[in-house]
Amino acid sequence: MKYENNKVTDITIAYIGGGSRGWAWTFMTDLSMDSSISGTIRLYDIDEAAAKSNEIIGNKLTEREDTVGKWNYVTSGSLEEALTGCDFAVISILPGTFEEMDSDVHLPERLGIYQSVGDTAGPGGAIRALRTIPMFVTIGEAIKQYAPKAWVINYTNPMSLCVKTLYHVFPEIRAFGCCHEVFGTQKVLKGICQESLGLEHIDRDHIHVNVLGINHFTWFDQASYKGIDLFPVYHDYVNSHYEEGYNEPDKNWANSTFDCAHRLKFDLFRRYGLIAAAGDRHLAEFMPGDEYLKDPDTVKSWKFGLTTVNWRKEDLQNRLEKSRKLVSGEIEVEQKPSGEEGILLIKSLCGLERTVSNVNIPNIFLQIPNLPAEAIVETNAVFSKDSIKPVAAGAIPENILELILPHTENHELILKAALTCDRTLVYEAFLNDPLVKGRASKEEVIKLADDMIDATLSYLPEGWK
Repeated sequence: MKYENNKVTDITIAYIGGGSRGWAWTFMTDLSMDSSISGTIRLYDIDEAAAKSNEIIGNKLTEREDTVGKWNYVTSGSLEEALTGCDFAVISILPGTFEEMDSDVHLPERLGIYQSVGDTAGPGGAIRALRTIPMFVTIGEAIKQYAPKAWVINYTNPMSLCVKTLYHVFPEIRAFGCCHEVFGTQKVLKGICQESLGLEHIDRDHIHVNVLGINHFTWFDQASYKGIDLFPVYHDYVNSHYEEGYNEPDKNWANSTFDCAHRLKFDLFRRYGLIAAAGDRHLAEFMPGDEYLKDPDTVKSWKFGLTTVNWRKEDLQNRLEKSRKLVSGEIEVEQKPSGEEGILLIKSLCGLERTVSNVNIPNIFLQIPNLPAEAIVETNAVFSKDSIKPVAAGAIPENILELILPHTENHELILKAALTCDRTLVYEAFLNDPLVKGRASKEEVIKLADDMIDATLSYLPEGWK
């Protein structure tokens, strides 16, 4: 990398999953709007044609006069070609197809087990992890061989197990997981602060929070804005708006598969005393299955939704059509900031900024002292020149710790199951999962696990067969 006039050039980024029709476009757009960094993006994907399409889309974006961030996009034919000599590696892959995800999400419904996302916790998250972990073993080994000093940014779910696998394969890896769920809750606090206190034009990143927990089940035990403690403000707002929740100005939970009215968050605050800091559809999957996800009517009463895989399949067709139009030039990428912090973190690691942001890394510094050192935890960290320093977040209250521990235990079980092809460990994880406990007999749960494994066998190593 070359440094000159507060700019860094000749950065090389390997994008694994470079054919993505979602995160890749977001990443390209954010890069195109920042003039302080530039270089080469190597796009690698098992679907090389998709990576080629993004190469065309990315270079068309670079050629535009209104683009200030200039990058050269090239397709790489192998992990070796993509990774060798890179400064950063970004991982954003879909493990399997939506056909496999269909069984992840919907097979458990035969036992009355509903999942609002199915990619992190619950039976769906476990089976998705069985597909994902072998892929991340391959990626981790390739990073160890071809780019051991690169900073590795993961966006793939299940986040905790993806990052956990990378460190299992290559303990010296410089990897971290990025997730925007915390930002969404900061935006909710921003809106409540503006509405309750009559303030205007608050920036989301001026809502200062202490983050502690695991990915998609994060919590704030401190939140402030310019010296104002936001816990009393949030407490009063929750009590006044408990039934209707909080609707963000540009969103409506009833018309979206992703949005929510944050009622579940409000209820968790009343029950546990901290601010839950993820979308309601993620938070619900970490709680007992007879609570927020008891059945579709219960879900609706809490004002969030079940993201069906049919919706994802339809959305994919729309993205494929959008990709075709972007490649042909019928439409252009809209240069609009995503609100993600990936580019800011890259700039910070290059030494252009100093940033405090939430990050998923091993708990080896005991950032959360009452979680195991081997757990992947989400806390704040300080990003600066070639450095990530995790912030000591403090202990999790015992009442919330009881909710988190079954999931960190299952991370250990599922990682071991994936590495050893051991179905009995999957049974154990299913039976330990709060969504599953008490919803069916042991025999029914084991049969469900077998059927879900069999439905995804084509993406699993030979040992499962």
